[in-house]
Amino acid sequence: MTTDILVERANGVLTLAFNRPDKKNAITAAMYQTMADTLVGAQDDASVRAILIRGSAKIFSAGNDLEDFMKSPPMGENAPVFQFLRAISSAEKPVVASVAGPAVGIGTTLLLHCDLVYAADSASFSLPFAQLGLCPEAASSLLLQRVAGYQAAAEKLLLGEAFDAAEALRMGFVNRVLPAAEVDAFAASQAAKLAALPASSLRATKSLMKRASREELQTQMAEEAVHFGKMLVAPEAREAFKAFFEKRKPDFRQFD
Repeated sequence: MTTDILVERANGVLTLAFNRPDKKNAITAAMYQTMADTLVGAQDDASVRAILIRGSAKIFSAGNDLEDFMKSPPMGENAPVFQFLRAISSAEKPVVASVAGPAVGIGTTLLLHCDLVYAADSASFSLPFAQLGLCPEAASSLLLQRVAGYQAAAEKLLLGEAFDAAEALRMGFVNRVLPAAEVDAFAASQAAKLAALPASSLRATKSLMKRASREELQTQMAEEAVHFGKMLVAPEAREAFKAFFEKRKPDFRQFD
């Protein structure tokens, strides 16, 4: 278990907090494994009645740690990132997220699997998969358009440009926008409210709401993973990552 993810349990709420602010909370394979194992363990832990995910005061997550990502690309279905995505997408207990500062890539797509998302007025979101020569993951190609409509989702996924908390609220992507100094406490209070309610009622309600799309979501996630794996080793992605480390703009004109 890595210290880059803080795990806390108090009054029925399990909190997972990104704890790597010096690296903009970029997520490594070890961090994915810790989150996956913790979420799986929470399923049958009667003391856990709600789950809260949060970042640091100035950043939620910069997404995948690209250096770690290149050293250990997620090529198999048991890669830590896919274990995490399966765990959060199938979580039976309510999941609340508190977002302050940038949420990039999977830092944004993981929020689509949360039940309640609260954003600071400092929050921003981006899905730069196409910019990196990749495709969406975490079933975001399905879930984002379901939340925001096709055109809004297409704009975010095709162009990959950042959008602020106010736009996220208009899209229906977050529940509420709060001052940055208040968002963590508010999200924690919402998680505490959930933890005080009958656990069986919450599980049944969440299951009923998600039942119709459960199989479709898993199928979409699996198909995205196939495309993602192929594109990860393609020339476009290699150029994008090389440009990132060289701090320059990638040149995709050489590719058809």
